[in-house]
Amino acid sequence: MPHSLFHTEVLEGLSQPQKSLSPKWLYDDRGSALFEEITTAPEYYPTRTEAAIFRELMPLLSQDVPVGGTIIEYGSGASVKTVELIKALSPTTYMPLDIAADFLHDAAARLAAMFPATTVKPVVADFTDPAQMPSLAADTPSPLGFFPGSTIGNLSPAQRDTFLAGTRAALGDESQFLVGADLIKDTAVLEAAYDDAGGITAAFNLNLLTRMNRELGMDFDPTQFDHRAIFNEAASRIEMHLVARTDQSVHLAGQRFSFHAGETLHTENSYKFTIDAIQDLATQTGWRLRKSWTDPKDWFGVFLLEATPA
Repeated sequence: MPHSLFHTEVLEGLSQPQKSLSPKWLYDDRGSALFEEITTAPEYYPTRTEAAIFRELMPLLSQDVPVGGTIIEYGSGASVKTVELIKALSPTTYMPLDIAADFLHDAAARLAAMFPATTVKPVVADFTDPAQMPSLAADTPSPLGFFPGSTIGNLSPAQRDTFLAGTRAALGDESQFLVGADLIKDTAVLEAAYDDAGGITAAFNLNLLTRMNRELGMDFDPTQFDHRAIFNEAASRIEMHLVARTDQSVHLAGQRFSFHAGETLHTENSYKFTIDAIQDLATQTGWRLRKSWTDPKDWFGVFLLEATPA
């Protein structure tokens, strides 16, 4: 029987000199629910700052994006931010993509009940895998990609190039893309946002160990790991790690993986941007920056990209 992708990536990730896993594996149903809790933590400014930008932007968005089109949201989660977008643009179709199936279908059912005039088509998919990206029919009206929450910052530079080029190809020549991105700011503000005093982000990170135990039959002891978040200034990114408290070993498929005290499992990056960096990224991947909006502190940006001719 073939191993799951999760099994394969855990084997590969634990075999590296710097043990690491893709942040997508943080989002089982429990992880997705914990992330929604994170967004309400006092230290976690991105969600409320982006929401404030959206409150000003949404009533005006129909001046730049056609009403009655199709919205495709990547990594949709609970689709909380999508409610105002659907109100503003009255799309004929809303297509949320997410890797957490139960969480996705619950959110899709809720939105379908709220907006009966919009057809909701949930797609269980890993948006970082181009092979899983749905192709849109040639007659899909006015496609708008939606990628809020600075999820683009979780992708490596190579992954975000592939993702944006892939969405450009999938969405087509008449498409636009509304993207949220976190901007570079004071290190103390950044680190607190990913290590809240209430311990929600720590629980979110540690849940990955519980998931590996449950789904892969591993033997992690989550009490022997600590959550750590640091800003890597040279790479312009927050890094999340799980830090071993003691020397220990875990097992998977007959293989033994050792951690020495202080060794880390690198679980997530969250890159931070400048507006110029977003503009350059768009240009390199088949888009152009049409408009941008920021909050008064310039902590967060929302960017409207439009497809450039192929």
